[in-house]
Amino acid sequence: MPPLAHCLGFFLFLSISLFSSVSFSLSLPHGSPAAHALAAGPALEARDVNYQHTYPWSLPAQSQPAGRCRCFPGDACWPTPETWSAFNATINGKLIATTPIAAPCHDTSFGPYDPTVCASLQAAWFGPELHYESPSSIMAPYFTNNSCNPFLPKSASCIVGSYVSYSVNVSEPMDIARTIRFATYFNIRIVIKNTGHDYSGKSSGAGAIAIWTHNMKDISFVDYKSSNYTGKAIKAAAGVLVIDAFKAASAKGLAVVGGECPTVGYSGGYTQGGGHSALASKYGLAADQVLEWEVVDGRGQLLCASPTENADLYWALAGGGGGTFGVVTSMTSKAHPDIPVTGASLSFTNDGVTQDQYYDVLSTFQASLPKIVDAGAMVVWFFTNTSFFIAPLTAPGLSTEQVAQLLLPITNKLSELGINYLHNIQQFPGYLQQFNAMSQPSPVGVGQYGGRFIPRSVVEKNNAGLTAAYRYINEHGGQIAGIGLSVSKAVAGNVWNSVHPGWRDALIETVIQTPYDYTVPLADMVASQSEMTNDLMPQLARLTPNGGAYLSESDFRQPDFQSVFYGTNYDRLNAIKNRYDPFHMFYAVTAVGSEYWVPQQDGRLCKA
Repeated sequence: MPPLAHCLGFFLFLSISLFSSVSFSLSLPHGSPAAHALAAGPALEARDVNYQHTYPWSLPAQSQPAGRCRCFPGDACWPTPETWSAFNATINGKLIATTPIAAPCHDTSFGPYDPTVCASLQAAWFGPELHYESPSSIMAPYFTNNSCNPFLPKSASCIVGSYVSYSVNVSEPMDIARTIRFATYFNIRIVIKNTGHDYSGKSSGAGAIAIWTHNMKDISFVDYKSSNYTGKAIKAAAGVLVIDAFKAASAKGLAVVGGECPTVGYSGGYTQGGGHSALASKYGLAADQVLEWEVVDGRGQLLCASPTENADLYWALAGGGGGTFGVVTSMTSKAHPDIPVTGASLSFTNDGVTQDQYYDVLSTFQASLPKIVDAGAMVVWFFTNTSFFIAPLTAPGLSTEQVAQLLLPITNKLSELGINYLHNIQQFPGYLQQFNAMSQPSPVGVGQYGGRFIPRSVVEKNNAGLTAAYRYINEHGGQIAGIGLSVSKAVAGNVWNSVHPGWRDALIETVIQTPYDYTVPLADMVASQSEMTNDLMPQLARLTPNGGAYLSESDFRQPDFQSVFYGTNYDRLNAIKNRYDPFHMFYAVTAVGSEYWVPQQDGRLCKA
């Protein structure tokens, strides 16, 4: 289907639906901006003791909400229960008031302590399912601020706190548009949440209303034709997980570029932030695959964004980060023919060797990376001060013999030093089969993070310096994940998007993790994150002056985040933000435009 016709149909259908009148009764705080807005609306017949109006958020807002700070629970401007109920009626009962999911672990106003339910919650806490099935829970514990911690005694406080106040379980773009317009009239913070997979707390916020996209699950495939691409494409709604996309594509004999974690949202912050993938060295980043977006902007307008329509918004969404330009309702991306994929794993420890010898193997592995990624393979590895494992290396279109040859420098080095290792190479008929067999499940909510791009030039010219930096980080409590890939223009093609330019030269995307402890004082975890910012991350920054980092896997306290996360694209991204979200209704930590707001001690957002 031609992209223009598709987008036009989407806009016309939803516009007709959105601007239909809905009537309800409202009770508003006297003198509030919303009350004045309602008073200016057309008067209808009175019912009960309230006045009836067409809903005030039926049209895009025309002015900035009043006040220096967002309206917060307890403020006079905060909607009354009757107003929330009225809003709920306009979205067909999809409003959810937050009850923290760990409430059964405490005696609170939400209910009594339940030891059986609490034990079940604690057992499931470090798996993603518990959190992505919740409209309010997130996987980054730092940003919950101990509001309701399941691992503290039952007498500990359990409040909504840093979680959102309400969520809307959206199922169609109209729900999103109405929520944005309601929040704008009442000057309420907006958060966009899909799964809650986020290192920087972007999918939560005190006093916010969350647009919860998790249950928008439609997937379809089209024969796409445009001046930029002709071929198979996948259209995925906002709540589709990468594993959903992989399964649907495989059933069609196709493969799509998605994350290594199966429960990450496919169309959300993952792709909007760039999105590395096991198929990246073959096809490029997830953002490089995007053909068009369907999105609700900051004024509640339904738009299609492609290289030929709202092109600036298309460019911004493809790499400029999620949660700030608009709410993506669906994404259409390239789908590639499925081909045989070879996977490899390798692991060893420092048993029986010196630390110098152990890190000598790491240096050998790093020196081998250019040949590995240039062959079209992508590799994920993890290491501490005592152990190393590749989990996995993914090589689409390569044989087991070719992969063994790529790893030969490492296995030879291990044999030379007498280090025992486990090694497996296997070919699979397609990508889904390799993914299911070799991807490693990872616990969530267990760490605090920092990240940095390592350009190819650093490995080629200063490999010893890189190994020394990694060793320092390991010896000071940091665990490291490396993602080896090539997403240069030679691989990705002539793509036009806003991913950080540093991706194109990167050989390694490094992620540092320090452990998160739920049972110690919160101040200890704040100090641990400060160590990440002030000690561990500078080890890599010194090797990569004027360098960058992947905004989705990084230190949320990164100094100069505008240049580090966005590079030379930031000013243009900010201008696009101002165009499509003129009242800055969307805020997310380190997102484009976030510097205009300062979170207060209680989590309230106020203008900087």
